[in-house]
Amino acid sequence: MSNESAVWQRLHTLKFYATQVHDCSYLPGRDAVTLFADPAAPMDTPTYSALARLGFRRSGEHVYRPHCPGCRACVPVRIPVADFRPDRSQRRTWARNSDLRVVPRAPELDTEHFALYQRYLSARHPGGGMDGGGTEDYLRFVTSDWSDTGLYEFRLGERLLGVAAVDHLADGLSAVYTFFDPDERRRALGVWSVLWQVEECRRRGLPWLYLGYWIAESPKMAYKTRYRPLQGYDGQEWQTLVDTDY
Repeated sequence: MSNESAVWQRLHTLKFYATQVHDCSYLPGRDAVTLFADPAAPMDTPTYSALARLGFRRSGEHVYRPHCPGCRACVPVRIPVADFRPDRSQRRTWARNSDLRVVPRAPELDTEHFALYQRYLSARHPGGGMDGGGTEDYLRFVTSDWSDTGLYEFRLGERLLGVAAVDHLADGLSAVYTFFDPDERRRALGVWSVLWQVEECRRRGLPWLYLGYWIAESPKMAYKTRYRPLQGYDGQEWQTLVDTDY
C-alpha cells in the first residue's frame, strides 16, 4: 500500500466531533459549530496535510473546521504559488524589507519571542482574549507535539522585528500565526511575512501556501484577498476565487 493510500485509509477511520452551538468569533450575532478531528487519535504531518486539503486547520494540538448549519461564511483559502504575482504595493513592501534576514528556529520557548508576542497582542488585539496568557498558552497556540512547525525570525541586524509560526505540510506551508514589532508599521511586516512564505514554498518546490479561513463579511480577514490568484475550498473542491466573490 502506498503512503498516500495509507493516509486516506486512516482518514476513513478517523472520528470527528462537533461542538455545541457557540457564539461566532468573527461575525457578531451569529451562532457557530466547530468540527474537530478526534483529539485522542494519533495525528501526524501526512494526515494533517490530507485534512488541510479538505479545509481543516490546526490550532495548538487540535485540527478543526467550521461546521455551522446554514452558514458557509468561513472559506478555507490557499495561494497557488506558481501563479501568484505580487501587485505594486506588495512589490514595494518586498523591496522595503530587503534589509531583513530570516533565521529559522526550533518550535520552543524563547523569551525574546514571547516578549515581542505580548507587545504585539497589547498593541494590535487589546482585550481580544489572547493577551492575558502566559508562556504555556503561547506555546500551545503556535505549535504542538505532533506538528512539523518552524519558527522563522525576521531580524534587522540583531534586532528581532517579527516571528512567523509555519507548519510544514506534504504539499505546502500553512501560515499559522505571525507577530511583529507594532512600532514598525511602515514595513507592513504581516504582508512581507506572507510574501516570504510564498517564496519559501517556491524554494522548497511546494505548490500551496495555506492561509486559513477567509470571511467576506469580516474586515480583519480582508487582507487575504489581496493575494491573487486565491483559491477557496467549497466543501467539494478548490476553485479560484474571482472578483465577484470578494
